[in-house]
Amino acid sequence: MALVVYLKTVTELRGKGDRIAKVTFRGLSFFSRVLENCEDEARFEQAFRWPIGSQVDGDEMLEIQVFNYSKVFTNRLIGTFRMVLQKVVEEGHLEVSDTLIDDNNSAIRTSISIEIKYQTMDGSVKVWSDGEFLDIPDDCDGTFQFETDSLLSGRSQSSGTSPGRSIHGIPTFRKTGKGVFSAMKLGKTRISKDDHKKGDDAAILDAEDLDRKTMRLGGGLDPDTISLASVTAVTTNVSNKRSKPDIKMEPSSGRLVDYQISVTVIEARQLVGLNMDPVVCVEIGEEKKYTSMKESTNCPYYNEYFVFDFHVPPDVMFDKILKISVIHSKNLLRSGTLVGTFKLDVGTVYSQAEHQFHHKWAMLSDPDDITAGCKGYVKCDIAVVGKGDNIKTPHKANETDEDDIEGNLLLPEGVPSERQWARFYVKIYRAEGLPKMNTSIMANVKKAFIGENRDLVDPYVLVQFAGQKGKTSVQKSSYEPIWNEQVIFTEMFPPLCRRLKVQIRDSDKVNDVAIGTHFIDLRKIANDGDKGFLPTMGPAWVNMYGSTRNYTLMDEHQDLNEGLGEGVSFRARLLISIAVEILDTSSAEIMSSTEVQIEPVSNMSESATGKMEEFFLFGSFLEATMIDRKIGDKAISFEVTIGNYGNQIDGVSKPASAKKKKEGGGESEEEETELIHNSSDEEGEDDGDLTSVPSTPPMKPVITDRNYFHLPYFEKKPCIYIKSWWQDQRRRLYNSNIMDKIADKLEEGLNDVQEIIKTEKAYPERRLRGVLEELSTSCSRFVTLANKDQNLSGRTKLDKERLKSCMRELESMAQQAKTIRSQVKRNTVRDKLKLVLNFLHRLRFLADEPQHSIPDVFIWMISNNKRIAYARIPSKDILYSIVDEEMGKDCGKVKAVFLRLPGKKGFGPAGWTVQAKLEMYLWLGLNKQRRDFLSGLPSGYEENKATKGTGIQAVPPISLVYNMKQVFQLRAHMYQARSLFAADTSGLSDPFARVFFSTHSQVTEVLSETLCPTWDQLLVFDNVELYGEAGELRDDPPIIVIELYDQDTVGKAEFIGRTFAKPLTKMVDEHYGPPRFPPQLEYYQIYRGNCAAGDLLAAFELLQIPYDDEEIRRALIAVHDFAVPQIKIGPAGRAALPPIDGPTDSDRGPILPVPLGIRPVLSRYRIEVLFWGLRDLKRINLAQVDRPRVDIECAGKGVQSALIQNYKKNPNFSTLVKWFEVDLPENELLHPPLNIRVVDCRAFGRYTLVGSHAVTSLRKFIYSPPDKTANNWAHTARLANGYMALTNGTSHSRPHSRPISHPSGEIVVNMDPEPHIKKMDTVVKMDATTDAVVKVDLNEDEKEKEKKKKKKKKGEEVDEEEPDESMLDWWSKYFASIETMMENLRAQEAALAEAEEREDLEIAAESAGTKPKEKSKDKKSSKDKKKNHDGTDKRPPKPKVDELMVYNKELESEFGSFEDWLHTFNLFRGKAGDDIDHNVVDDDRIVGRFKGSLCMYKLPLSEEIIRDAGFDPNMGMFQSIPHNDPINVLIRIYIIRATDLHPADINGKADPYIVIRLGKSEIRDKENYISKQLNPVFGKSFDIEATFPMESMLTVAVYDWDLVGTDDLIGETKIDLENRYYSKHRATCGIASNYSVHGYNVWRDPQKPTQILAKLCKEAKLDGPNYGPGGKVKVANRIFLGPTEIEDESGLKKQTEEHLALTVLRHWEEIPRVGCKLIPEHVETRPLLNPDKPGIEQGRIEMWVDMFPMDVPAPGPAIDISPRKPKRYELRVIIWNTDEVILEDDDYFTGEKSSDIFVRGWLKGQQEDKQDTDVHYHSLTGEGNFNWRFVFPFDYLMAEEKIVISKKESMFSWDETEYKIPARLTLQVWDADHFSADDFLGAIELDLNKFPRGAKTAKQCSLNMVLKEHELPTISIFKQKRVKGWWPFVARDENDEFELTGKVEAELHLLTAEEAEKNPVGLGRNEPEPLEKPNRPDTSLMWFMNPLRSIRYFIWHNYRWLILKALALLLLLLLVGLFLYSIPGYLVKKLLGA
Repeated sequence: MALVVYLKTVTELRGKGDRIAKVTFRGLSFFSRVLENCEDEARFEQAFRWPIGSQVDGDEMLEIQVFNYSKVFTNRLIGTFRMVLQKVVEEGHLEVSDTLIDDNNSAIRTSISIEIKYQTMDGSVKVWSDGEFLDIPDDCDGTFQFETDSLLSGRSQSSGTSPGRSIHGIPTFRKTGKGVFSAMKLGKTRISKDDHKKGDDAAILDAEDLDRKTMRLGGGLDPDTISLASVTAVTTNVSNKRSKPDIKMEPSSGRLVDYQISVTVIEARQLVGLNMDPVVCVEIGEEKKYTSMKESTNCPYYNEYFVFDFHVPPDVMFDKILKISVIHSKNLLRSGTLVGTFKLDVGTVYSQAEHQFHHKWAMLSDPDDITAGCKGYVKCDIAVVGKGDNIKTPHKANETDEDDIEGNLLLPEGVPSERQWARFYVKIYRAEGLPKMNTSIMANVKKAFIGENRDLVDPYVLVQFAGQKGKTSVQKSSYEPIWNEQVIFTEMFPPLCRRLKVQIRDSDKVNDVAIGTHFIDLRKIANDGDKGFLPTMGPAWVNMYGSTRNYTLMDEHQDLNEGLGEGVSFRARLLISIAVEILDTSSAEIMSSTEVQIEPVSNMSESATGKMEEFFLFGSFLEATMIDRKIGDKAISFEVTIGNYGNQIDGVSKPASAKKKKEGGGESEEEETELIHNSSDEEGEDDGDLTSVPSTPPMKPVITDRNYFHLPYFEKKPCIYIKSWWQDQRRRLYNSNIMDKIADKLEEGLNDVQEIIKTEKAYPERRLRGVLEELSTSCSRFVTLANKDQNLSGRTKLDKERLKSCMRELESMAQQAKTIRSQVKRNTVRDKLKLVLNFLHRLRFLADEPQHSIPDVFIWMISNNKRIAYARIPSKDILYSIVDEEMGKDCGKVKAVFLRLPGKKGFGPAGWTVQAKLEMYLWLGLNKQRRDFLSGLPSGYEENKATKGTGIQAVPPISLVYNMKQVFQLRAHMYQARSLFAADTSGLSDPFARVFFSTHSQVTEVLSETLCPTWDQLLVFDNVELYGEAGELRDDPPIIVIELYDQDTVGKAEFIGRTFAKPLTKMVDEHYGPPRFPPQLEYYQIYRGNCAAGDLLAAFELLQIPYDDEEIRRALIAVHDFAVPQIKIGPAGRAALPPIDGPTDSDRGPILPVPLGIRPVLSRYRIEVLFWGLRDLKRINLAQVDRPRVDIECAGKGVQSALIQNYKKNPNFSTLVKWFEVDLPENELLHPPLNIRVVDCRAFGRYTLVGSHAVTSLRKFIYSPPDKTANNWAHTARLANGYMALTNGTSHSRPHSRPISHPSGEIVVNMDPEPHIKKMDTVVKMDATTDAVVKVDLNEDEKEKEKKKKKKKKGEEVDEEEPDESMLDWWSKYFASIETMMENLRAQEAALAEAEEREDLEIAAESAGTKPKEKSKDKKSSKDKKKNHDGTDKRPPKPKVDELMVYNKELESEFGSFEDWLHTFNLFRGKAGDDIDHNVVDDDRIVGRFKGSLCMYKLPLSEEIIRDAGFDPNMGMFQSIPHNDPINVLIRIYIIRATDLHPADINGKADPYIVIRLGKSEIRDKENYISKQLNPVFGKSFDIEATFPMESMLTVAVYDWDLVGTDDLIGETKIDLENRYYSKHRATCGIASNYSVHGYNVWRDPQKPTQILAKLCKEAKLDGPNYGPGGKVKVANRIFLGPTEIEDESGLKKQTEEHLALTVLRHWEEIPRVGCKLIPEHVETRPLLNPDKPGIEQGRIEMWVDMFPMDVPAPGPAIDISPRKPKRYELRVIIWNTDEVILEDDDYFTGEKSSDIFVRGWLKGQQEDKQDTDVHYHSLTGEGNFNWRFVFPFDYLMAEEKIVISKKESMFSWDETEYKIPARLTLQVWDADHFSADDFLGAIELDLNKFPRGAKTAKQCSLNMVLKEHELPTISIFKQKRVKGWWPFVARDENDEFELTGKVEAELHLLTAEEAEKNPVGLGRNEPEPLEKPNRPDTSLMWFMNPLRSIRYFIWHNYRWLILKALALLLLLLLVGLFLYSIPGYLVKKLLGA
């Protein structure tokens, strides 16, 4: 169903102007084209079509608005026409003319005429006659129009159903009488073709977007309309029938790249386990490296640096797993036990900011026991550097960063710190379409033996994830294997490994081969937002691509099957699904190991992946040109395949399985296809048996020119068509397509904005607003479109979740785009552009659909039965949909397709030549939607079918015959090219261009020896025949290919680049004149492979040639006999074309120059050249350069320098300035390059080219006269803009100055020229956000006040001692400066973060409509609160130390390479390298440097300048330039230290030393090498005398010392001293922040500040300096204040003006006109590079250079910067007592718990020196008494807070190695055992710089002192000197929780070595100063030493009552016994009475 509105004319308009109309129906608006300069009548003649989903209601409205169109302002409404569609609904066809109404609903005179047609589904509205039906313009003409300019134009959410959804399917025209078949002869009977005359710009949203588009498309506006259109020039004008060609030819993946991964393992903490000896192992891929072993510690400190070098493709690199594991007690014999590991892939590191993690803690987990929790932390730095990446490493000096482990975990942004374990289930169901993996010979052998025919492949699936692999079982002999297995990985979630690799492999006895590989990016199948979802996928088919399917034993493209590079053929498809389940590790039944498991799963039902549908692919080859002649002239055919369908040579396997099941199995192939075809419902009788025609008939190629053939597809165009069956998952592709189109649109818009900014055109912000407007409407449109088809079969969980998240994302994007649009202002365009670029990346990411459906289409060129070259076209790009936005971008359009060589052959130069260029038309859709498949073809063809069929669904044509042909003349105006590729050894090329159009080609002349040829040549192609209809050709001409070659005298011309262009077309009936003609020259970007290789400046026009009338009459008669007419062009034809006028150049013979209207307008310019000198010229053909000369050439004119008579003696020129005049284009963008060439003049008048340089842009050398009225604040402006970024300051304009922006807090008071006003004192302040360059110098009394204030503020901290001058040295200054630098960086980051936060708040607030103010306040206060908690604000105030500037980069990058007036041009020679990264300079090609400068200006110049006093006419614009005579200079180089050196020895270390080279002199500091150190501190200065200009390039190199063999270069840096010496920034000797005459900050320069200032003023012709009373100095109407006294060494104060002068020097950049920033006293950090590893940093070196001319007084001695010697200290630790130590032993006899306690202690890193107390035996309560003294002497570096140890690494080491480790005291408590190993009970580690104060009593001592260490106040032993108290011992229990295992009372006493010598003490309890013996209870004696005593203790103590009772009982028994014993005798006695 559709509603079509044909807008004819609008008449009786008032005035003259550009008109545009907007037609709206159901909320969906279309814009007409813009009609320019129309008076009273506007003839739009344009059709608009709405595909509609529901019946049109009688009361719906149609609205048409007509506007006066304006490029700049919003369009002005002329009037509106509204109409109710009742009549249309009844009639179906209506013509209307009516007047418009204005805003007040009153009628105006202007009237409009339109025609409306309404076509329903069921034909309920009257029957259409053929004619009418055919008159309906196609879909693509109505709606597609919008794609060109505003994808979804102004559509709002549509009412009712969304437009464009018809109820499935299309009307099926069953044989409805005569005419339907003729309807397929599209274009034969079409009536008016005017509908198609679309303007050059399609739907437009807002005038703002139009700005530039119409300017370009409309042509003839001001000369600035030149756009640097790269490909956009080709593509912006694309209307409907053609798609964009892709210009980058070479496959980018798969190319090998250098990578360097550096890992620093700093330390480990909280390792689980008792008293371990840990080693850390770093493993990347197969490579492992180990740290040294640290003994008996749970928190070892390593600080070891490892470097891994790789040379692999990026994909392989980023998939490698980086694994950090800690191993316990590993040695030579045993491999040790694994404590825990941490894994991430290299890609995760590379995607971080700066490609690195710095000082982050990796959390270890145990892969064998996932229930165990965290096993410890390893602190490390990881950086991944590719070639050309430069990594900013944070400054190394202070590593006192907080040990907040939780806050600094090694995880990417957004990953939660608590990661959980999860199971990843990868289910593998089955595969289809596998290729045969055995040769047929083998098969025949097998068949002979076994007697059966088997499938020749034994597949299994290998899944790799996070460094683990899982395999399914092998399915023997099956092309369609069914596995139904799942592979289960157990890994932390979210995983830090981003890709999962699924590979089908063929199991083979010899070696298994990959059949195909697919990578699944976990980020694409999951969403980590708050409404996100866990990774899920499928069940879905994934398509695998790789090498071609014919099996060979040695497959040259095997890599493609491994997933490297772009697959060139379909290999197989695999049905898989992925699910993730988070584990609850606490539950009991969980498998605790992370081993990969394989389990069976249930079978997958057929329909689960979607309903099988029949798809139809149609293609037509309209042109095949540019076929590489290397192929040979055998017949060529093209084959198109989709999956295995269409593959005739080797598509072995039958794609039948799916259908078998559907049909209940057919017996034979043929019968089966029959069945299928007839079973599809409605097409029974139409289809007949439609077999596929997948390839074109072979045809012999015809020669085009010496490089290329073409195929003679003239009026007959071959077609192909294929039927295939796939699951219907189009919705996925549709959603992708919508997002891709939004992204394309956005990208094009952003390119436009960037162009506008780059070419400095007006109003970039308007274009950006338009782009955002478009983006937000498109995004909202996506939400309506995507939200349907919810219930299709085969929708997976991922489909649903992805849809939800895409809708959310796009909705929020629409919101943000609206908000940002409202914030786009002139000054914020660049920032907003960055934000919008993020949208683009996001859209591209979202559009990539992870679940495939229809495989990609491959087009192969086949010659001699071999596959030669291919193109791969994603199926989604050609997929048809009824809704425009969902349609593939190339569906039903003609696309230029370039074929390329497969696999590795396609790399390098071979891949750059085009193998063939096809003009192809492709259409892919459901078979039942086939009706429209021809609609996009150029009109005017007849179908030629194999069989005549009936019905509309008849057989597709096998070829198309065009009977309409237009004849054109193409004019290619080839003006010039620039920055071409250097193809010859001379470093130049001999370029010529070859222009291809259709089957024609022509060549420009060859210009020798240039990289910037100006051909200025018109190429005329006559009689170009194009098929199709005139109107379409006008809007959519084919593309022109321009190839550039380098002509070689022998051999073939070498390809150096290619670009595409679209011609501007003029039809016969058009006038050749403005606005479209003549065309403007445009820049086209040239590509060579994937790299940009220059620009071409050219214009192209295509002019239709009229026929002779007589011929046409005859031809028309002929048409009736169906003969294709051959019409001759009559004599009148050519004459009707615009004449080719132009001076026919007598010298150039027949070559036509570019005609006048097109070539640029020229003006007279003068170019002055400053010739200074030549440097570092290399030998040419082994001969030294002796007498060089420089030739300068621009636009054919030029000048030569004076000859240098003897290059060795003096390489400078004698004549400094020369000039020449030249005619250059007015438009600066068109300025030709300027060529600099150096030649060597040899004997006998011979010249040799030494090297050349092309200055591509002269813009920076254009001289603009200074504005006399304004004080030139340019430099201040530059400075302030530097700070702008930090503070988002607003700009204040002030009188006589440029408006500049200031950070808050900086006061700049402008000086009025009248000198008598008092207000002229300027105090310059800068706040904390600046670079701490400027200290405020106030008057003395103010300073005092400040001090007092400070004291008051600080309150209790008044006693902070001022540092003692004698204590301070240069290093104090250095460390203080680094501290400042770090603080500034932090402040900057904080400021930026805050600014971003504020912006986010604003955006959020705007979209919510609230005010953001209150929120930000709360945030801020909470931030401050946080700060106070961290204790950051409690820092003591910094002691006042004079500082210097520490630059984290080279000085050159900070000060523009010191090219303020002297520029350095590198001279190149030799062939350019084929490198992708053009930012890496080819050092091998540089043969020297030319120093000089240029200045160009328009003539005549204003008189003023020349009249200036002292103007030297010989020097032109280069006034006041010093002489270039040789000059002697003393160079003093200070080397401080190097960091992160690349290891040079096997042990992963290096022994670095410094080598300095300058000219002939070299200093090798070999004897002072530093052993085994990658971060050596050199602290040295070197003096060299040099003579400029002969010796000006200083090289500082770091070498590695080797005992045997030569020393290796680690890296070097080069400094051009001459540029520094002559620079206005005064880079000879940095200006200190304060002037002092003694002490650590002594003034280094032999000239005092006053002398320097006087000299500067004199040179700049300023009045001053005038020193006034009261500490004032006046320079050029500015007044500075400063102190006026100075203290000398004896402490006397003297008056001086030096401070004042210094203040001026430090603010020199504020002096008007001449000011520039003078270099402060500084340290620069320079990267070290190694020529063998270009582009990759090998470490950095910190240094600075001072230079002193020899003709002034000599400077003082060099500053001493020798490294600080560590100070010797002695730490005395007295262990008094322990308490509550846990009891370990059970007594043999009594079972009693006790412990034999002793305490062990050592200073971290010195385990060898561990000391033990004696043993307190048998403590029953955990109390121990020791009174034992440990004495630890150590060397300590105060500034770095590190202990320094020197020791030999092993017995074989040559010398001692120095280690720096943190000062940590470890105390451990042990239980002594005699016969077994002692038991470890607990430990405490005290960082001597900050440890918790000990508790007063044992009771107050608790576990919190360890657990909550951060919150407790800490002390430093270096400040306190003596401290005593109780500290807890801790150990981990079974659950890894800390538990208290004892308490120790200790006393720590720190003495310096001198103090320790004065009062020595003994170890233990020895003399001197012995400690008294502890009072121990006697139990502690051993039982076998004193048994009685121990019995007394053991038995008596415990059993005394028992013993007493037993004794009493014994006595009693004794008594009784005695009684019984004695009683008889007694009785007898008694009885006997004796």
